Order: sequence, then C-alpha cells, then structure tokens
Amino acid sequence: MEEKKDYIMFSSVGTSLLPLEERLALEQKVCRLSIGIPRETSLLENRVSLVPDAVELLTRAGHKVMVERRAGKAAHFTDQQYAEAGAQIVEEAGKVFQCDIIIKVASPSPAEIELLKGKQVLFSTLNMAVINESYFRQLAQKRVTALAYEYIKDRDGNFGIVRAMSEIAGNTSILIAAEYLSHPQYGRGLMFGGLSGISPTEVVILGAGTVAEFAIRAALGMGALVKVFDTSVYRLRRLQNSLGIRIFASILQPKPLGDALRSADVAIGAIRQREGLSPVCVTEEMVKQMKPGAIIIDVSIDQGGCFETSEVTNHKNPVFSKHGITHYCVPNIASKIPRTASKALSNIINPIIMSIGEEGGVNNILRSDSGVRNGVYLFNGISTNRYISEHFHLPHKDIDLLITAFQ
Repeated sequence: MEEKKDYIMFSSVGTSLLPLEERLALEQKVCRLSIGIPRETSLLENRVSLVPDAVELLTRAGHKVMVERRAGKAAHFTDQQYAEAGAQIVEEAGKVFQCDIIIKVASPSPAEIELLKGKQVLFSTLNMAVINESYFRQLAQKRVTALAYEYIKDRDGNFGIVRAMSEIAGNTSILIAAEYLSHPQYGRGLMFGGLSGISPTEVVILGAGTVAEFAIRAALGMGALVKVFDTSVYRLRRLQNSLGIRIFASILQPKPLGDALRSADVAIGAIRQREGLSPVCVTEEMVKQMKPGAIIIDVSIDQGGCFETSEVTNHKNPVFSKHGITHYCVPNIASKIPRTASKALSNIINPIIMSIGEEGGVNNILRSDSGVRNGVYLFNGISTNRYISEHFHLPHKDIDLLITAFQ
C-alpha cells in the first residue's frame, strides 16, 4: 500500500519560499427555528406579531412557523394567507406554545405561561402598569429567555418598536380627541381644529417625544392651537427643529401648565420613561380646574399615566368621566388600527428572527447585537433588568456575565 505523506505547499517569491495559507471550511452557524404565533387572548388586543409576508420570508429560509387559527383575524389577515405563506395552521394554542420561539403582542397570561414547555425564547410587550410579581416568578420558573418590545433598540440606539407604535399613537390620539370632543355625551359638541370666525381648539401636550411630534403634526394640520410642555429644553428644541415651525413650548412647571390646562379643550399625556413608570405631572386638583367636557388622552397609561386621575381602560369601554372631564386611558392605542400596527411591528421583529437563525441561535445574536440584548429582561429564567428586579424584589444578574457563562 502506498504510504500517505503530508505535504506543505510553498510559493516561491524571489529566492525565498513562503508557506501558503491553509484553507479551512467555515463552520455553518445557520440553524432552523420553530416559531409559534398564538392568537392574542388579551382583552381587545387586535394586533398580530407577524404578518403573512414576514412569515413567507421565514419559511423560505427553512424555518417552521406555526400559527394558531384566527390569530390574524382581528387585523384582517386570514388563515389562508398564512397557509399560502408556508405556515402550519393549528387549532390548539398548546401546540403553538411548544415552539422554540414564541412571538406575541401582549405579555402572556398566567394560563399561557403554563402552556410553555420551558427553556424557550419569548417576544412580547411588557406592560408594567398591569403585571405583577407573580407574573415574573411564574415565567422565571419556565427558564425562558424573554425580550420586551419596549426595550429593544435598533442599530442607531433608538427604541424602534416604541417609535413605530408611538407614531401611530400620536396620530390616532388626535383622531380620538376629535371624536370625543364632538360627542354629545362625553364632549362639548365642538369640531376639532379651527373654523373662520371661531377660536381654534386648544391642545396641551405633555412630553416632546415621538408621540408628541406626531400628535402635534396631526393637530396643526386640523387647525388647532398647540402648547407643548416637557422637562427638557433639549427635547423641546429638538421638537421645534423637527417640526420646522415655531410653536408654544415651555418647560414643565406647575403654574404655566395649570394656566394652559384651564383653557385647554384637549390634554394629551405623552411622557415616556426609559425605565419605570411615567411621572404624575397633572394633579387631581389641576384636572378639576379644566373645562367641563374637556378631553384627556393619557397615552402614557401603559407606564402608569401622567394624570393623577387616570385609570386603565380598554377598547370596549375606552372612556370614563371624572370631575366632568372625559378620560381616554387605553394602553394599546395602536391596536385600534391593528392592520397598520401589525405591519409596523412585523417589519421590525422579522429581521431579528431571521438574524437569530442566521447566527445559530438566540445566544449568538445576543452576544453580537447590543440592541437586541437590551430587550432581554429574563435570561434562562434569571432577571436581567435592574428596574424590574428592584420593583418586584427579584434577584438580578448582569446579562453580559450570563451570556459569557453560557458560552
């Protein structure tokens, strides 16, 4: 038998011999995922986490997608559309919750958490205003890695999903205000905006972020007079530059804010904290001084609200009256227009799921993408969000150390 020999390849350069580079096959990191899209059970949550077009991209990449029957119905996406996109339509939610990755809109209910098999990846919103300590403890027992849409950042360091939903909420809040301002029972019988010879609608907006910007654009487009308050001169200046026009903009202080609220027809709360609950900026006494039939829309209610009189409502019973003032305090305003909101959410979530497959699993994408890593609040059942840990008295671990330990 001929003896096998190892050879080293050399290249002659001038009078010297140099070893050539050894070519090694690169390890394939791509993995195939099973992805579950359950039907939302949260009261009047009409959005769906991934639309059929996004599902088609996933299935073409070799991933398995299971969609619970009628999951997209409220957003006007049919089971047939999902099936044509390559998804498997299933009757039982329990089968969907056995997938490696679960993608929801609302945070899972206690009953849905029980359906989890454990050691999975969960994408959903995290509505701190309505969840409690038992939610986290129950979810932690499943040893899942959970990511909150509110905390995920894009490549530029912005909260992409929050911004998309905020754009929708800002525009929609003005349409809601117009509806209730003219309502015979809840409003003052006024047309929103302006009309020749009649004083324009006065709108007070708390906050100078994305919700405020798009609410202001809609309100100005309808002819309203807008006043905006914020705690930061920088944010107010940035808002003015973004709008390209000069509007009434003031630092948020009790006296000028109280004066503005007394003459306001509509007040919109749009203050969002990066972590924790929104500060209460408008006291109950200030609400009492507002015009009877004025409208309060607390977009910040998902973080506790910035009006002292705010209470969480829903799309079925969206308003209540307190001190003669109509309050609209629905946490998921974007769900009022579910098809648009679902497409906006899907456009951001789908590339992340595709990257998880391409990188060989969620742990790899968490190591390489700091924006996605920022969205993690549970890693294998361990709390990694300091605010949540302190708020609910849970032990806290640094996400970077945990990822290193799981290498």
